Amino acid sequence: MELDSLYQEVILDHYKHPQHKGLSPTFSAQVSHVNTSCGDEIILNIILEDDVITSLTWEGQGCSISQASVSMMTDLLTGKSLEESETIVKSFSELMASKGTSAGDPEILEDAVVFAGVSKFPGRVKCSLLGWMAFKDASIQAQAQ
Repeated sequence: MELDSLYQEVILDHYKHPQHKGLSPTFSAQVSHVNTSCGDEIILNIILEDDVITSLTWEGQGCSISQASVSMMTDLLTGKSLEESETIVKSFSELMASKGTSAGDPEILEDAVVFAGVSKFPGRVKCSLLGWMAFKDASIQAQAQ
């Protein structure tokens, strides 16, 4: 099996079986982001306790890339400190900016390295980053509480 096929399967699995989907009724902050170029939408709730992300829940609609990306992100960042999450978000953002020249660091990104192939398609990068940008906003708002 080709690596690209495996990556596509991982993305489709997260799309069909999303992690942390369903908004928590309690939260430290809630944000809503829309990709204006395609209409994908994400609402993200964060619970922050002593600089640790204890909960990330979301609701959304859109393409398999945006929905799988937020699913992987919430799974990856839940339980992490804000400092750890900053490293992970930076690594993912760099991967998305690589235009296919980076494979990503599986030690940091775990399954999210599957988006390396997506980075070759500029029109899809915004889809991949939608949930991640929502997280950045939510974490800033939660810290301001």
